[in-house]
Amino acid sequence: MKRTIYKSKEFEDFYSSLNERTRKKVEYVLQIIENENIVSGKFVKKLTNSDFYELRISTDNEYRVINFTMDSDSFINSTKILLLNGFVKKSESDYGKQIIIAQNIMNKEDFINGNND
Repeated sequence: MKRTIYKSKEFEDFYSSLNERTRKKVEYVLQIIENENIVSGKFVKKLTNSDFYELRISTDNEYRVINFTMDSDSFINSTKILLLNGFVKKSESDYGKQIIIAQNIMNKEDFINGNND
């Protein structure tokens, strides 16, 4: 199975701010989630008390976290993924603010209904 990955403007802005090395790691992990049914918890994790998942990329002793949503309650069954926003994780308190941002992006995207092409 191959998943389709959609990217919000906010994700694109985050991606363009990354250095080349980090962008290559992001692309590598995106290829994995696009093509593999089962993905290591090292890369993908369901966020507690949230409908979102996170994609974690470690470079230069920092984590880049990308919040995303899917068209299914199960990662294995998902066929569409929407990358919402990204940030450099500095502390656990970063998550609350970033989840609100992700929710706002999700509210303006019509991802699940298929109007995201």
